[in-house]
Order: sequence, then structure tokens, then C-alpha cells
Amino acid sequence: MKWLDRLKKNAAVALLPEVCPYCERAIDKEECACRWCRKKFPKMAYTRYAYGGYLTAAPFPYSGRYADAVQRFKFHDRACYARALAVQIVEAVLEICEDKSFDLVCCVPMHPKDQEDRGYNQAELLARECAEIMGLPYVDALEKFKRNRPQHRTKGRGRKDNVHGVYRLIRKDVAGKHVLLIDDIITTGFTLGECARMLAKGGCRRVTCAVVCTVTTERQEEDDDDW
Repeated sequence: MKWLDRLKKNAAVALLPEVCPYCERAIDKEECACRWCRKKFPKMAYTRYAYGGYLTAAPFPYSGRYADAVQRFKFHDRACYARALAVQIVEAVLEICEDKSFDLVCCVPMHPKDQEDRGYNQAELLARECAEIMGLPYVDALEKFKRNRPQHRTKGRGRKDNVHGVYRLIRKDVAGKHVLLIDDIITTGFTLGECARMLAKGGCRRVTCAVVCTVTTERQEEDDDDW
């Protein structure tokens, strides 16, 4: 039974001490990272644009310890990383975005079957934490009603076709609002772009995106082994 297996895994994780998401060293409960990893954080946030020109902020490149953290968070039942990662997302948003007049936070949704298999939507966990940190409401504004091929198994421009028409708006009260749209990673930007397009189609005043990591960047931060 999948739900029982997940329960056992989550119980085991809950028994672990507080750990740094990036290296898994023990840290104090109020900390978001160990001092060694904090010293290695990029000095500036990354600016990307999702497909359609939607500004996207990211605190980290998708490499080294940052990619490892997202992989554990996403695929290895480390839902407990959500708060620490969200803190860094919010810092990146505040650094990158000139217009900080956000009205609400939402996320890139998963198909219900995929979410059932994983046990949670990592983007939703991040978005809920970001909303709490920023003092904004979290809203389930979108749904994924068609199950498509995973983006990481699709190459190049095929990613655009793969996500087209699989999301739809389920909240009409987003009209006129500035929405902060959250996901875990941006690669080509087609997934975020498609979700942002649906929000804009629903009348949103502005859509800004934010993620933990960006795959394609103009600069790549050194990530040596001295930590």
C-alpha cells in the first residue's frame, strides 16, 4: 500500500534531527542552512524569464548542493525542506522584483494521479510557505486536468507542446491581481509560461514567477568541495 509506505518514510524523516537542506548537517531548528553552506550561497539572485516574458526569480543554480537539495525535497520525501527553501525564494523575489505589490501566491499544479503517487506537490509546499512568510493568501488558482509526459523526459521545443493545454484556471477572483507563481525549477520556462498564460488569460494584472533553482543561466556559480 503506497500510503502506508509513505507514512513510514515520513515518520522516519520526522525522527531525524533538523538538517541543512544542502548538505544534511544538523542545524538549529530556527536555521534555514548551516553556516558552511550559507557562505557558499550565490551573492546575487538569478533573473530568468519564463516563456511569454514572465519575470522569474531564483536564488540558486540547478547544480551541486542546490540540485541535490531539490532532488531530495522532490523525490525522497524531504517535504520538511519546504520552509528553508521558501525563505531563499522570498529573498530572491524581494531582490529581483521592482513591483512587489503581490496580492496572492499560487503554484504550478500536479496532475492528481501524479500527486497521489508522490504524496505531495513540492511546488504547493513551497508556495504555501512563501505565502506565509510574505503575509499573503495562498490560492489554488490552477489545476492540471490532463496528464502529460514528464517535462524532464521531453527535449527542446517539444516541451512547449507537451504542456500546452494541460492547465486551466479554476479561480475567477484572480482577475486584477498581481500573482506570484511558484515552482521548484525553471529549465526552458515552458511550464511556468503556460501556467502564467492561463492566469493572464483569467485577467491577472501581472504574473511574476519564482523557483528554487534555474537550469539555464548566464552565469554559473562556483560550487567547489570546500564545505
